[in-house]
Amino acid sequence: MTTDIQLPKVTQNRIARLAQASGRTPAATLRFVLRDGFDAVERSIQENANADAEFGAGATATHTDVMADAQKLVRQAKRSTRAAA
Repeated sequence: MTTDIQLPKVTQNRIARLAQASGRTPAATLRFVLRDGFDAVERSIQENANADAEFGAGATATHTDVMADAQKLVRQAKRSTRAAA
């Protein structure tokens, strides 16, 4: 379904800015804004930008490291449960 609406210029500018920041078209961004609201879309775009920056800076953990830590925690929890029994 297609509908024509007139948005205030300030809203058009806000959508255009969010579209550029997210790499989406204004039309696609508008669909997200209508579904989630401006605050949620802005927060999502900012969180994605932060994650991209962390990844680019190498501030991430490999899957192997995360799994090793998880397995270590499980082993510790099992030992604690056995010791308490």
